[in-house]
Amino acid sequence: MAEFLWPRGGWARAFHYVKHRMRRLPDSPERIARGIWAGVFAAFTPFYGFHFFIAAGLAFVLRGNVIAALMGTFFGNPLTYVPIGVAALSTGHWLLGDHVDERMHRSFVGKFADAAADLKDNFIAMFTDARADWTRLSIFYDEIFFPYLVGGILPGIFFASLCYYLSVPVIRVYQTRRKGMIKAKLDAIKAKAAAKADAKRKAEHPAGD
Repeated sequence: MAEFLWPRGGWARAFHYVKHRMRRLPDSPERIARGIWAGVFAAFTPFYGFHFFIAAGLAFVLRGNVIAALMGTFFGNPLTYVPIGVAALSTGHWLLGDHVDERMHRSFVGKFADAAADLKDNFIAMFTDARADWTRLSIFYDEIFFPYLVGGILPGIFFASLCYYLSVPVIRVYQTRRKGMIKAKLDAIKAKAAAKADAKRKAEHPAGD
């Protein structure tokens, strides 16, 4: 749990690792970038625990790289989930014309707890004489989940598109440079092998023989 909140080496190192792995994917820059788009957009949805599946599905529809999509979901992490949630909820309530006061913001975590309690209590009610009550879950849906779902679309599209347009040229430059380095290494190996073969030939057939 501790490494999920703060991985070894810090989130900066984790970010650079994901970026490095993403640039080395054997695919075109555009397909990799479309995968990144899908992953970043998925991070703005309220379906926590299912971001990988959403990103993979979007990448398949967009013909993007699925591995890049899975890596792109790391745009949402313990350091960014709060600003993502605030942006999505604020945008959602604004689009829906809801009035949001400080009391609603303060009860954000409480509504999550109430919804979880409703699910637990109603599950138990299936096997007991207790009466099911979905009031708190309904409040959570109306005030948190649905506004988050609606409000995450615009900032999700914005940041996903930003990451797409930034990543395409970066990946293209990296891949071109990497191909050049691989070609240089192969040329050096071939030259070394040729020099070795030439030296062996001269040793077997000295001048004057």
